[in-house]
Amino acid sequence: MTGADNLLSRCRAGTRRFIGLAAVTMAAASLAASPAQAGTAAPMAQPTQQVVDVQNSFDSVFGTELRGPRTYASPLGQRLASVAEASQGRIGVAALDLASGREVDVLGDQRFPMASTSKVAIAAAFLEGVDQGKWSLTSEFPMMIPVQSAPFSTAVAPVRPGAYMSAGKLLDLMLTRSNNYATDALLKVVGGPDAVNAWVRRAGIEEWHIDRDIATLVRDDGAIDPAQVIDKRDSATPLAMVKLLSGIYQGKWLTPSSRQTLLDTMSRCLTGKRRIRAGLPEDVQVLHKTGSLHNTSSDIGIIEAPDGRVFAVAIYVTGQGSRPNREARIASIARTIYSGYLAEGPAYRHTASR
Repeated sequence: MTGADNLLSRCRAGTRRFIGLAAVTMAAASLAASPAQAGTAAPMAQPTQQVVDVQNSFDSVFGTELRGPRTYASPLGQRLASVAEASQGRIGVAALDLASGREVDVLGDQRFPMASTSKVAIAAAFLEGVDQGKWSLTSEFPMMIPVQSAPFSTAVAPVRPGAYMSAGKLLDLMLTRSNNYATDALLKVVGGPDAVNAWVRRAGIEEWHIDRDIATLVRDDGAIDPAQVIDKRDSATPLAMVKLLSGIYQGKWLTPSSRQTLLDTMSRCLTGKRRIRAGLPEDVQVLHKTGSLHNTSSDIGIIEAPDGRVFAVAIYVTGQGSRPNREARIASIARTIYSGYLAEGPAYRHTASR
């Protein structure tokens, strides 16, 4: 077999795998479009975005053969590509040194499921309303408690009002404990996913979008494997998330008071102790938000080094066999980014501003 014949054979194999995966996803979408049981009047939830890419099979066949492998000019880029190697599932990483502007990424322009990392933008959208006098941190709102329903049985999962809490308490629960009921409470206050998307667009951030409230996202989780298929719903690119984080930290969109509230709350995050935090020295401050869904784990945030340097980081890991394995990869990637920036960059001091 000639080299050309071999390439053609691999392309055909990759295409067959793409068609097969797409068929599975279309079948799931078809199932979601059928009534859960006879006599159900409510329409089923129809995915807003079908399969747009299949990373592992398509890139292995078409990417390295036809475009050539991506190269990294810096030692940090080379090390990061090595620790974010994704043979067991897609891994997306982006990091930005806020002092030097030096950015590094691996699959940074590909979409990944945000899961609960989207809560940072929900918080920012709510705090913009505080800045505008629409509500305050002492305003009280009810938590939104899910009502049991079958997956995909309704376009939006039913919820009921729960206990009333102050907005400050809801914000704390959302960001420090990733409480979904508190999140949906604040999401309803701001006007739902569309309102958050509008805030993100006003901030000038592309490739970031939420489509569902958390109750619906969790109820319908698992229909698509993010390690194999890119689903644009409720997703962002790591580069878009780093732009969001750095803009918040630099005070671009919120008043100093609201910015401080958001960053201080993120600094008290209690989830993800084996993720970014586990990969860094004890004297490093981490302001972050984790995310977890079917076959995906993530952690995004701000890293403040003792010498004053600040790095925005977004790490999205799919596959890898288990959540502990994904968390170990996140910690390893965070350690690589931190040590790499310290080794490559000049000794910027007093970048931190909190």
